Amino acid sequence: MAPNSGKIHIGTGGWVFEPWRGAFYPDGLPQKRELEYAGSKLTSIEINGTYYGSQKPESFAKWRAETPDGFVFSLKGSRYITNRRILADAAPSIEKFITGGVLELKEKLGPINWQFMPTKRFDPTDFEAFLKLLPHQVDGQAIRHAVEVRHDSFRSPDFIALLKEYKVAVVVAGDSDYTQIADVTAPFVYARIMGTKEAQPKGYSESDLDAWAKRARDWAGGGAPTDLQAVAATGPAAAPRDVFLYVISGDKIRNPAAAMALIERVGPKG
Repeated sequence: MAPNSGKIHIGTGGWVFEPWRGAFYPDGLPQKRELEYAGSKLTSIEINGTYYGSQKPESFAKWRAETPDGFVFSLKGSRYITNRRILADAAPSIEKFITGGVLELKEKLGPINWQFMPTKRFDPTDFEAFLKLLPHQVDGQAIRHAVEVRHDSFRSPDFIALLKEYKVAVVVAGDSDYTQIADVTAPFVYARIMGTKEAQPKGYSESDLDAWAKRARDWAGGGAPTDLQAVAATGPAAAPRDVFLYVISGDKIRNPAAAMALIERVGPKG
């Protein structure tokens, strides 16, 4: 990486997927060692299980211990928080989620992705109330937040202004039919790319991999890609920023190969 760039963390959504055994994981690898193996090939993983239910603090500590120095876990916030009708009422649930074990990841805790259903519309007052509830530090540990919105009502300058005010990132839903918002609203960038194809050995064509690698480098260097849809005008280059990029959905069997190809392009240390 260039000296004036942030770190680029690249990985997959989760690490437990039966079809990866023999395709990504070596034949005969015990399932209990799959995270260790994934950690040796990827630089980050987005934990999906936290969206569906609570995890034990011991699990977070175990995952931290099984991955190498420099590895980072992002995780999805609970659906019981983001699927509620009135977000302003979520304070107790957010506190329970944050203090329920995720801090056991310690220095390996990446951003929390708060994913909303496609039916959730932008309500400026209620959404600002939600942003106010998100802690940016707990017990001396910094916490970063991203929101993944999937309704076109969020393609609003008011939404972008709110995220910038509260230093919350908007998730870039690359190569998908979801609402496209590529504005940089926080000191880091969070992207989830969803266009892998089984016909491509590396999930994407070489040119598409080159394009995503360039976008990641642009973000890390403080700039912004010019070929993604943003809502507001792009400002001047900013300070270097960390980038979290996950290959998800698409033809999932190819996602680890795509992530590894991107890591190779941006540099082994991100």
